[in-house]
Amino acid sequence: MSRLNLFAIKDHNGQSFGPREQTVHDIRTITLDLDDTLWAIAPVIARAEQCLYEWFGERFPGIVEQFSMLDILALRNQVFEENRDRIHDMTILRRAVIERVGKECGYNNIPIDEAFAVFDKVRNEPELFPDVRPVLESLKKRYTLVAVTDGNANLDKIGINDLFDEFVSAQIAGAAKPDRRIFDAAVSVGGASQTQTLHVGDHPEKDVQGARDAGLKTVWINRDEARWPDALAAPDSVVTDLYELDRILMPLR
Repeated sequence: MSRLNLFAIKDHNGQSFGPREQTVHDIRTITLDLDDTLWAIAPVIARAEQCLYEWFGERFPGIVEQFSMLDILALRNQVFEENRDRIHDMTILRRAVIERVGKECGYNNIPIDEAFAVFDKVRNEPELFPDVRPVLESLKKRYTLVAVTDGNANLDKIGINDLFDEFVSAQIAGAAKPDRRIFDAAVSVGGASQTQTLHVGDHPEKDVQGARDAGLKTVWINRDEARWPDALAAPDSVVTDLYELDRILMPLR
């Protein structure tokens, strides 16, 4: 069984994360965040929202006459804030935004399914980081891999369903990260205990702190040379890409 060696780490700002003298044994399941861990999400969402805006202009021109793109983004944020109890279900929220936009402009007959499909198609066309497929193919030979996301990414549409054994979303779990319920759900489908499960993600609070609080081991993937928040306890390890994670997790000989 592979072991994860934890060692003294410094980030790109010289911040220390060690020394780590213990060794974590028997990692059996790896849970991985998706957005900003396997691909950059901001440009994807921007393209999806732009395509939806153009669709509004073609089908319901009164919307683009009344609302700029920035106006719609402000309305989106307002709808999200008003429905914080549904923040775990981004599909419901996106559909609610479409409905609100239509009603604000006097359109009560917008085909929400069709409009959402326009957004959803582009949302599920991210550009994977180059390390994603080769590393996940390597890890899957040795571990159970579970995708864990707050968003509404569709692994089949993206073309990476073959890289994972299981999938857990905030919608499925009924809670978004850092709520431990989503991590408990991931541990459950992964088939190992919390201490045998390693979570990999980009967000210090949602991924690392949330997973730690749920009893999982943690790896922070820091692709952008960010500084770790001083207020949070350090992750078990830090990597700058998935190649580095794969090297750390190579079986000891």
